[in-house]
Amino acid sequence: QGFDPNLVTLAAHPQGDETPRRLALDPAVKIVDFTGSPANGEWLERNARQALVFAEKAGVNPIVIDSTTDFTGLAKNIAFSLALYSGQMCTAPQNIFVPRAGIAAGDAHLSLEEVRQGLAQALDKLLGDPARAVEILGAIQSPAILQRLEQTRHDATDVVCESRALVHPQFPQARVRTPLLLAAAAGEEARFMHEVFGPVAFLVATDSTAQSLALAGKGARERGALTFSVYSQDEAVLRQAREVAADTGVPLSENLTGGVYVNQSAAFSDFHGTGANPAANAALTDAAFVAGRFRVVQSRAHV
Repeated sequence: QGFDPNLVTLAAHPQGDETPRRLALDPAVKIVDFTGSPANGEWLERNARQALVFAEKAGVNPIVIDSTTDFTGLAKNIAFSLALYSGQMCTAPQNIFVPRAGIAAGDAHLSLEEVRQGLAQALDKLLGDPARAVEILGAIQSPAILQRLEQTRHDATDVVCESRALVHPQFPQARVRTPLLLAAAAGEEARFMHEVFGPVAFLVATDSTAQSLALAGKGARERGALTFSVYSQDEAVLRQAREVAADTGVPLSENLTGGVYVNQSAAFSDFHGTGANPAANAALTDAAFVAGRFRVVQSRAHV
């Protein structure tokens, strides 16, 4: 089409190579679009001062469970969200907040332990057939993620659902792992109130749904979040969740029990990212994302 062949260039490099930093700080570079780890995104925001930096990073994505009329659908939906791409999505849920006293499930009451068992069973059922499971999970992207998973498991004593290694029939060398689901208490923020990237999630017991919402909001406000999911049949709780979501700048999904999942956050329909919390400094497809790339320059002369 007549364009310079270097219009698009893939700068592949070994780990530890300085190519990305050299390119990001080049005076000729005026716009940087980044998606990746918070550490790298924050480095760009601090150092690439000559450029307009759009950084979509990551955060601590919460699920708050208060009540439901379809616990089976809830468990299946959450299990799929945890398993999809082995949790290696910036939109994947990490912290599942459940009141210690349990939840209402239709006309029944489920204890905290029954909620835990239900989610574990949903994961086991979803990933019970290895041939199917490997297509949902994909592969662990890097040795660092696998090391983080193994270290987290080594340090844990309260496993709700164990992580298993699977062999992909077509790619036997691929690193395939099922999600690790751990139990935690609301007071153990040091364990779960930071991103643990990869197939790791925490089921956090709280004193109440109000505390669950407060912790979900705190994580989004301090660490960032790209998705937020709530399950409740109480309109007052849903209103509170909407207020927390609006206050912390996180898109909210309510009562997902079917074929729509919280971590499937499409760019154009869902305005991926908001720029209103530490997970991203912009929404990836709003008008400001486009308009901010252009400047007006004029030339004038006597006629």
